[in-house]
Amino acid sequence: MEMEDVRYFWREAPVPDGLSVTQVYGYLLCPRTARVLVQDDAGAFNLPGGKPEPADRGDLVRTLVREAMEENQVVVTDAVYLGYQEVQQPGRAPYAQVRMVGLIGAFQERAPDPDRGRVYRRLMTSLADAPQVLGWGELAVAQARAAARVAETRWALAVQAPAAAGYQD
Repeated sequence: MEMEDVRYFWREAPVPDGLSVTQVYGYLLCPRTARVLVQDDAGAFNLPGGKPEPADRGDLVRTLVREAMEENQVVVTDAVYLGYQEVQQPGRAPYAQVRMVGLIGAFQERAPDPDRGRVYRRLMTSLADAPQVLGWGELAVAQARAAARVAETRWALAVQAPAAAGYQD
């Protein structure tokens, strides 16, 4: 199967019944700097998050909180559902990749991810720059805009004027 056969659709709506959730990723913001955490795995960038596990009991916030601690050693104090990315590819039923926005309550000392044994760097950048850093295209731009709306209205974060980008190691 060619990668271009995979199609992605951003939906600012609840995940419909019958559409399985394969990942929960979060735009996690520092309330002091209004910057978002982008996980740096030796130059490969991603948002904190991962696969829901049975211990999460279907709670998407629980999945995000657990994954953020395991991968990036950050405490998430509040999280809000943004929507989901529907993924369609030949030979497989469509599935959902959930996106959330959350607040970082604390940074802990970096440690290996229990799943992969890797220590990720924590790049802190603006929501406006995150889609380009991630390389996810227009869908990420829409997701980052949704995250900015929530951050501005719920937490009064100045996401349009964050501190300069840098690493929180």
